[in-house]
Amino acid sequence: MSETADVVIVGGGIEGAAAAWALSQRGVTDVVVAERNTVGAGMTGKSSGIVRCHYGVSSLAAMAADGLEVFERPQEFLGEHATDIGFRQTGYVVGVGEANVDSLRKSLAAQRSVGVQTEEIDHAEVARLWPFADLTPFAAFGWEARGGYGDGYQTAQAFAASARAAGVRVRQGCAVTGLLVDGDRVTGVQLADGSAISAGTVVVATGVWTRPLLERYGIDVPIRVIREQIVMISPGVDTGPVPVFSDLVSLQYVRAEVGGDILFGNSDLPGYDAIVPADPDGYLNRATDDFVDVTVDKVGTRFPGFADAAISSSYAGCYDVTPDWNPIISNAPLDGLVIAAGFSGHGFKIAPAVGRLVADIVVDGRSSDPRIPDSDFRFARFAEGEPLKTPFPYVGAGQMR
Repeated sequence: MSETADVVIVGGGIEGAAAAWALSQRGVTDVVVAERNTVGAGMTGKSSGIVRCHYGVSSLAAMAADGLEVFERPQEFLGEHATDIGFRQTGYVVGVGEANVDSLRKSLAAQRSVGVQTEEIDHAEVARLWPFADLTPFAAFGWEARGGYGDGYQTAQAFAASARAAGVRVRQGCAVTGLLVDGDRVTGVQLADGSAISAGTVVVATGVWTRPLLERYGIDVPIRVIREQIVMISPGVDTGPVPVFSDLVSLQYVRAEVGGDILFGNSDLPGYDAIVPADPDGYLNRATDDFVDVTVDKVGTRFPGFADAAISSSYAGCYDVTPDWNPIISNAPLDGLVIAAGFSGHGFKIAPAVGRLVADIVVDGRSSDPRIPDSDFRFARFAEGEPLKTPFPYVGAGQMR
Protein backbone atom coordinates (compact mmCIF):
# COMPACT_ATOMS: atom_id res chain seq x y z
CA MET A 1 0.00 0.00 0.00
CA SER A 2 1.10 3.57 -0.50
CA GLU A 3 -0.03 7.06 0.37
CA THR A 4 0.54 10.49 -1.07
CA ALA A 5 1.52 13.88 0.30
CA ASP A 6 2.61 17.24 -1.01
CA VAL A 7 5.79 17.01 1.06
CA VAL A 8 7.59 14.18 2.85
CA ILE A 9 10.16 15.15 5.48
CA VAL A 10 12.65 12.38 6.23
CA GLY A 11 13.80 12.74 9.82
CA GLY A 12 11.94 13.83 12.94
CA GLY A 13 14.77 15.60 14.70
CA ILE A 14 14.56 19.28 15.51
CA GLU A 15 15.25 20.41 11.92
CA GLY A 16 12.64 18.10 10.39
CA ALA A 17 10.09 19.02 13.04
CA ALA A 18 10.82 22.74 12.56
CA ALA A 19 10.40 22.37 8.79
CA ALA A 20 7.03 20.67 9.30
CA TRP A 21 5.94 23.49 11.61
CA ALA A 22 7.11 26.20 9.21
CA LEU A 23 5.36 24.56 6.25
CA SER A 24 2.14 24.39 8.26
CA GLN A 25 2.50 28.10 9.06
CA ARG A 26 2.55 28.75 5.32
CA GLY A 27 -0.59 26.69 4.78
CA VAL A 28 1.16 23.55 3.52
CA THR A 29 -0.31 20.83 5.73
CA ASP A 30 -0.42 17.80 3.40
CA VAL A 31 2.91 16.83 4.90
CA VAL A 32 4.27 13.58 6.32
CA VAL A 33 7.20 13.52 8.73
CA ALA A 34 8.77 10.05 8.53
CA GLU A 35 10.84 9.34 11.65
CA ARG A 36 12.39 5.91 12.10
CA ASN A 37 12.24 6.05 15.90
CA THR A 38 10.54 8.86 17.81
CA VAL A 39 10.61 12.63 17.45
CA GLY A 40 13.90 14.00 18.78
CA ALA A 41 15.31 10.56 19.53
CA GLY A 42 18.51 11.00 17.51
CA MET A 43 21.22 13.60 17.96
CA THR A 44 18.67 16.31 18.82
CA GLY A 45 18.47 14.97 22.35
CA LYS A 46 22.26 15.13 22.68
CA SER A 47 22.49 18.86 21.95
CA SER A 48 24.05 21.05 24.63
CA GLY A 49 21.38 23.57 23.65
CA ILE A 50 23.45 26.77 23.70
CA VAL A 51 21.44 29.79 22.56
CA ARG A 52 23.64 32.57 21.20
CA CYS A 53 23.64 34.86 18.18
CA HIS A 54 27.41 35.34 18.16
CA TYR A 55 28.24 34.51 14.55
CA GLY A 56 30.56 36.33 12.17
CA VAL A 57 28.50 34.94 9.28
CA SER A 58 25.67 37.49 9.17
CA SER A 59 23.05 35.09 7.83
CA LEU A 60 23.70 32.69 10.72
CA ALA A 61 23.52 35.56 13.22
CA ALA A 62 20.16 36.57 11.75
CA MET A 63 18.91 32.97 11.90
CA ALA A 64 19.94 32.69 15.53
CA ALA A 65 18.19 35.99 16.31
CA ASP A 66 15.01 34.67 14.72
CA GLY A 67 15.33 31.46 16.71
CA LEU A 68 15.66 33.44 19.91
CA GLU A 69 12.28 35.09 19.30
CA VAL A 70 10.65 31.65 19.22
CA PHE A 71 12.50 30.42 22.31
CA GLU A 72 11.45 33.51 24.26
CA ARG A 73 7.77 33.33 23.28
CA PRO A 74 7.08 29.71 22.37
CA GLN A 75 3.34 29.81 22.93
CA GLU A 76 3.00 32.77 20.57
CA PHE A 77 4.68 30.81 17.77
CA LEU A 78 3.93 27.18 18.63
CA GLY A 79 0.63 27.50 20.48
CA GLU A 80 -0.50 25.62 23.54
CA HIS A 81 1.87 22.78 22.66
CA ALA A 82 4.83 24.81 23.96
CA THR A 83 4.11 25.42 27.62
CA ASP A 84 7.78 24.71 28.46
CA ILE A 85 10.44 24.01 25.85
CA GLY A 86 13.25 24.19 28.40
CA PHE A 87 14.65 27.61 27.51
CA ARG A 88 16.58 29.31 30.32
CA GLN A 89 17.56 32.92 29.60
CA THR A 90 20.76 33.13 31.63
CA GLY A 91 22.67 35.38 29.21
CA TYR A 92 25.71 34.55 27.11
CA VAL A 93 29.25 35.89 27.42
CA VAL A 94 32.15 35.24 25.05
CA GLY A 95 35.74 36.11 25.93
CA VAL A 96 38.76 36.48 23.64
CA GLY A 97 42.48 37.11 23.95
CA GLU A 98 44.38 40.11 22.62
CA ALA A 99 44.83 38.66 19.11
CA ASN A 100 41.07 38.46 18.60
CA VAL A 101 39.85 41.79 19.99
CA ASP A 102 39.50 43.41 16.57
CA SER A 103 37.58 40.42 15.18
CA LEU A 104 35.29 40.40 18.21
CA ARG A 105 34.40 44.08 17.83
CA LYS A 106 33.82 43.81 14.08
CA SER A 107 31.70 40.71 14.60
CA LEU A 108 29.58 42.39 17.28
CA ALA A 109 28.95 45.33 14.95
CA ALA A 110 27.95 43.01 12.10
CA GLN A 111 25.62 41.11 14.42
CA ARG A 112 23.91 44.32 15.50
CA SER A 113 23.34 45.21 11.83
CA VAL A 114 21.06 42.16 11.44
CA GLY A 115 19.13 42.72 14.65
CA VAL A 116 21.20 40.96 17.32
CA GLN A 117 21.18 42.66 20.71
CA THR A 118 24.81 42.36 21.73
CA GLU A 119 27.45 44.61 23.26
CA GLU A 120 30.98 44.67 24.62
CA ILE A 121 31.35 44.59 28.40
CA ASP A 122 34.39 44.95 30.65
CA HIS A 123 36.24 42.67 33.05
CA ALA A 124 34.45 44.06 36.09
CA GLU A 125 31.04 43.20 34.69
CA VAL A 126 32.11 39.67 33.71
CA ALA A 127 33.65 39.19 37.16
CA ARG A 128 30.26 40.06 38.63
CA LEU A 129 28.52 37.57 36.34
CA TRP A 130 31.16 34.83 36.79
CA PRO A 131 32.85 35.34 40.20
CA PHE A 132 34.33 31.83 40.05
CA ALA A 133 36.40 32.46 36.90
CA ASP A 134 39.98 33.59 36.37
CA LEU A 135 39.59 36.33 33.74
CA THR A 136 43.25 37.30 33.57
CA PRO A 137 43.96 36.02 30.00
CA PHE A 138 40.99 37.79 28.39
CA ALA A 139 41.29 41.09 26.53
CA ALA A 140 37.63 41.69 25.60
CA PHE A 141 34.16 40.24 26.09
CA GLY A 142 30.92 40.17 24.14
CA TRP A 143 27.61 39.97 25.97
CA GLU A 144 24.10 38.90 24.96
CA ALA A 145 21.64 39.39 27.79
CA ARG A 146 19.00 37.42 25.86
CA GLY A 147 21.18 34.35 25.36
CA GLY A 148 21.07 31.17 27.39
CA TYR A 149 20.35 27.50 26.77
CA GLY A 150 17.45 25.26 25.89
CA ASP A 151 16.37 21.66 25.52
CA GLY A 152 16.55 20.16 22.04
CA TYR A 153 14.22 17.25 22.76
CA GLN A 154 11.47 19.36 24.32
CA THR A 155 11.71 21.92 21.54
CA ALA A 156 11.49 19.28 18.80
CA GLN A 157 8.44 17.80 20.49
CA ALA A 158 6.78 21.23 20.57
CA PHE A 159 7.47 21.83 16.87
CA ALA A 160 6.06 18.41 16.01
CA ALA A 161 2.96 18.91 18.18
CA SER A 162 2.26 22.31 16.62
CA ALA A 163 2.63 20.86 13.11
CA ARG A 164 0.42 17.90 13.99
CA ALA A 165 -2.29 20.21 15.33
CA ALA A 166 -2.28 21.99 11.94
CA GLY A 167 -2.82 18.72 10.08
CA VAL A 168 0.70 17.43 9.43
CA ARG A 169 1.05 13.65 9.80
CA VAL A 170 3.95 12.78 12.10
CA ARG A 171 4.71 9.08 11.64
CA GLN A 172 7.04 7.61 14.26
CA GLY A 173 8.57 4.16 13.86
CA CYS A 174 8.50 4.87 10.12
CA ALA A 175 11.91 4.11 8.62
CA VAL A 176 12.70 5.40 5.15
CA THR A 177 14.93 2.99 3.23
CA GLY A 178 15.30 4.95 0.02
CA LEU A 179 14.00 7.52 -2.41
CA LEU A 180 11.61 6.98 -5.31
CA VAL A 181 13.25 8.43 -8.41
CA ASP A 182 11.85 8.88 -11.90
CA GLY A 183 14.55 10.08 -14.26
CA ASP A 184 16.08 13.18 -12.70
CA ARG A 185 13.23 13.76 -10.27
CA VAL A 186 12.42 12.45 -6.79
CA THR A 187 8.80 11.32 -6.54
CA GLY A 188 8.60 10.03 -2.96
CA VAL A 189 10.16 7.65 -0.46
CA GLN A 190 10.28 3.91 0.10
CA LEU A 191 9.55 2.65 3.62
CA ALA A 192 10.98 -0.32 5.50
CA ASP A 193 7.57 -2.02 5.66
CA GLY A 194 7.44 -2.21 1.87
CA SER A 195 5.03 0.66 1.39
CA ALA A 196 5.80 4.01 -0.16
CA ILE A 197 4.81 7.65 0.11
CA SER A 198 4.54 9.58 -3.14
CA ALA A 199 5.24 13.30 -2.88
CA GLY A 200 5.97 16.33 -4.99
CA THR A 201 8.84 17.30 -2.65
CA VAL A 202 11.07 15.28 -0.34
CA VAL A 203 13.02 17.09 2.40
CA VAL A 204 15.98 15.13 3.78
CA ALA A 205 16.66 16.25 7.34
CA THR A 206 18.60 13.23 8.52
CA GLY A 207 21.68 14.84 10.02
CA VAL A 208 24.53 12.39 10.52
CA TRP A 209 22.75 9.76 8.41
CA THR A 210 22.43 11.99 5.32
CA ARG A 211 25.48 10.97 3.30
CA PRO A 212 24.81 7.22 3.11
CA LEU A 213 21.14 7.84 2.29
CA LEU A 214 21.89 10.06 -0.70
CA GLU A 215 25.14 8.70 -2.09
CA ARG A 216 23.38 5.77 -3.78
CA TYR A 217 21.61 8.34 -5.99
CA GLY A 218 24.87 9.96 -7.07
CA ILE A 219 24.59 12.82 -4.59
CA ASP A 220 27.85 13.17 -2.69
CA VAL A 221 26.94 15.30 0.31
CA PRO A 222 30.18 16.55 1.93
CA ILE A 223 29.36 15.58 5.49
CA ARG A 224 31.63 13.88 7.98
CA VAL A 225 30.44 12.55 11.32
CA ILE A 226 32.41 13.61 14.39
CA ARG A 227 31.88 12.35 17.91
CA GLU A 228 31.66 15.10 20.53
CA GLN A 229 31.80 14.63 24.30
CA ILE A 230 30.10 16.43 27.16
CA VAL A 231 31.08 16.27 30.84
CA MET A 232 28.80 17.23 33.72
CA ILE A 233 30.56 18.77 36.71
CA SER A 234 29.44 19.29 40.27
CA PRO A 235 31.15 22.62 41.04
CA GLY A 236 31.19 22.16 44.81
CA VAL A 237 29.63 25.63 45.26
CA ASP A 238 26.26 27.21 44.59
CA THR A 239 26.98 29.12 41.38
CA GLY A 240 23.55 30.71 41.13
CA PRO A 241 22.22 31.86 37.72
CA VAL A 242 25.54 32.18 35.87
CA PRO A 243 25.41 32.90 32.11
CA VAL A 244 26.71 30.62 29.39
CA PHE A 245 30.46 31.28 29.07
CA SER A 246 32.29 30.72 25.78
CA ASP A 247 36.02 30.84 26.50
CA LEU A 248 37.94 31.39 23.25
CA VAL A 249 41.28 31.49 25.04
CA SER A 250 41.32 27.94 26.39
CA LEU A 251 38.60 26.81 23.94
CA GLN A 252 35.81 25.59 26.15
CA TYR A 253 32.22 26.47 26.93
CA VAL A 254 30.24 25.97 30.11
CA ARG A 255 26.68 26.49 31.18
CA ALA A 256 24.62 25.78 34.24
CA GLU A 257 22.28 22.81 34.41
CA VAL A 258 18.94 22.77 36.15
CA GLY A 259 19.87 21.23 39.49
CA GLY A 260 23.23 22.95 39.96
CA ASP A 261 25.70 21.01 37.83
CA ILE A 262 27.84 22.68 35.17
CA LEU A 263 27.94 21.36 31.59
CA PHE A 264 31.39 21.44 29.96
CA GLY A 265 32.05 21.25 26.23
CA ASN A 266 35.34 21.45 24.37
CA SER A 267 35.58 24.12 21.63
CA ASP A 268 38.93 22.95 20.26
CA LEU A 269 37.50 21.40 17.11
CA PRO A 270 39.49 20.03 14.15
CA GLY A 271 39.40 21.09 10.53
CA TYR A 272 37.17 19.03 8.26
CA ASP A 273 40.04 17.00 6.80
CA ALA A 274 41.31 16.12 10.29
CA ILE A 275 37.98 14.71 11.53
CA VAL A 276 38.20 11.12 12.75
CA PRO A 277 34.94 9.65 11.41
CA ALA A 278 32.48 8.24 13.94
CA ASP A 279 29.69 5.71 13.49
CA PRO A 280 26.43 7.41 14.51
CA ASP A 281 24.87 4.01 15.16
CA GLY A 282 27.75 2.64 17.24
CA TYR A 283 29.77 5.17 19.22
CA LEU A 284 30.92 5.33 22.84
CA ASN A 285 28.24 7.23 24.78
CA ARG A 286 30.51 8.64 27.47
CA ALA A 287 33.63 10.72 27.78
CA THR A 288 36.95 8.94 27.41
CA ASP A 289 39.56 9.13 30.14
CA ASP A 290 41.63 11.46 27.96
CA PHE A 291 38.71 13.83 27.53
CA VAL A 292 38.05 13.81 31.27
CA ASP A 293 41.69 14.82 31.75
CA VAL A 294 41.19 17.70 29.29
CA THR A 295 38.07 18.73 31.18
CA VAL A 296 39.81 18.71 34.55
CA ASP A 297 42.70 20.77 33.17
CA LYS A 298 40.59 23.37 31.37
CA VAL A 299 37.91 23.78 34.02
CA GLY A 300 40.45 23.76 36.85
CA THR A 301 42.49 26.49 35.16
CA ARG A 302 39.60 28.74 34.18
CA PHE A 303 37.38 28.26 37.25
CA PRO A 304 39.54 28.14 40.37
CA GLY A 305 36.43 29.06 42.34
CA PHE A 306 35.23 25.48 41.86
CA ALA A 307 37.41 24.39 44.76
CA ASP A 308 35.65 21.07 45.41
CA ALA A 309 34.56 20.23 41.86
CA ALA A 310 33.86 16.64 40.85
CA ILE A 311 32.80 14.84 37.69
CA SER A 312 29.10 13.92 37.89
CA SER A 313 28.55 12.15 34.57
CA SER A 314 29.26 12.36 30.87
CA TYR A 315 27.76 11.53 27.52
CA ALA A 316 28.54 11.87 23.82
CA GLY A 317 26.79 12.67 20.57
CA CYS A 318 27.69 13.22 16.94
CA TYR A 319 27.80 16.29 14.70
CA ASP A 320 27.15 16.22 10.95
CA VAL A 321 29.97 18.46 9.75
CA THR A 322 30.52 20.12 6.36
CA PRO A 323 33.88 21.40 5.05
CA ASP A 324 33.09 24.97 6.15
CA TRP A 325 31.32 23.89 9.35
CA ASN A 326 28.07 25.47 8.13
CA PRO A 327 24.80 23.84 7.07
CA ILE A 328 23.39 22.86 3.72
CA ILE A 329 19.80 24.10 3.31
CA SER A 330 19.21 23.79 -0.37
CA ASN A 331 17.64 22.23 -3.39
CA ALA A 332 19.59 19.13 -4.38
CA PRO A 333 20.79 17.95 -7.82
CA LEU A 334 17.60 15.88 -8.19
CA ASP A 335 14.41 17.87 -8.81
CA GLY A 336 11.97 17.73 -5.94
CA LEU A 337 14.68 17.04 -3.34
CA VAL A 338 15.64 19.50 -0.59
CA ILE A 339 18.54 18.89 1.82
CA ALA A 340 18.65 20.33 5.34
CA ALA A 341 21.74 18.83 6.96
CA GLY A 342 25.36 19.44 7.93
CA PHE A 343 24.52 21.66 10.90
CA SER A 344 27.97 21.18 12.45
CA GLY A 345 26.77 21.65 16.03
CA HIS A 346 24.78 24.85 15.39
CA GLY A 347 21.40 23.38 14.53
CA PHE A 348 19.51 23.88 17.78
CA LYS A 349 19.70 27.66 18.06
CA ILE A 350 18.88 28.30 14.40
CA ALA A 351 16.21 25.59 14.04
CA PRO A 352 13.17 27.91 13.78
CA ALA A 353 14.85 29.87 10.98
CA VAL A 354 15.96 26.63 9.31
CA GLY A 355 12.36 25.49 9.22
CA ARG A 356 11.27 28.77 7.67
CA LEU A 357 14.04 28.67 5.05
CA VAL A 358 13.10 25.10 4.11
CA ALA A 359 9.47 26.18 3.78
CA ASP A 360 10.51 29.14 1.62
CA ILE A 361 12.53 26.88 -0.68
CA VAL A 362 9.68 24.36 -0.97
CA VAL A 363 6.97 26.97 -1.62
CA ASP A 364 8.81 29.79 -3.41
CA GLY A 365 12.15 28.35 -4.44
CA ARG A 366 14.03 31.07 -2.54
CA SER A 367 14.38 32.74 0.85
CA SER A 368 11.83 35.39 1.82
CA ASP A 369 14.28 37.08 4.22
CA PRO A 370 16.98 39.28 2.63
CA ARG A 371 19.15 38.86 5.77
CA ILE A 372 19.21 35.10 5.15
CA PRO A 373 19.95 34.49 1.45
CA ASP A 374 19.38 30.90 0.43
CA SER A 375 22.54 31.17 -1.69
CA ASP A 376 24.65 31.17 1.49
CA PHE A 377 23.56 27.60 2.23
CA ARG A 378 23.45 26.20 -1.30
CA PHE A 379 24.64 22.65 -1.86
CA ALA A 380 26.80 23.70 -4.82
CA ARG A 381 29.03 26.09 -2.88
CA PHE A 382 31.56 23.38 -2.09
CA ALA A 383 32.01 22.29 -5.71
CA GLU A 384 32.18 25.97 -6.68
CA GLY A 385 34.98 26.59 -4.18
CA GLU A 386 32.95 29.21 -2.32
CA PRO A 387 32.64 28.00 1.29
CA LEU A 388 30.62 30.04 3.77
CA LYS A 389 33.17 31.68 6.03
CA THR A 390 33.16 34.53 8.52
CA PRO A 391 34.97 37.71 7.47
CA PHE A 392 36.06 38.05 11.11
CA PRO A 393 37.84 34.79 11.99
CA TYR A 394 39.18 34.15 15.47
CA VAL A 395 42.86 33.23 15.49
CA GLY A 396 43.38 29.80 17.05
CA ALA A 397 39.74 29.48 18.07
CA GLY A 398 38.87 26.26 16.29
CA GLN A 399 35.65 26.36 14.30
CA MET A 400 33.98 29.08 16.40
CA ARG A 401 32.38 31.73 14.21
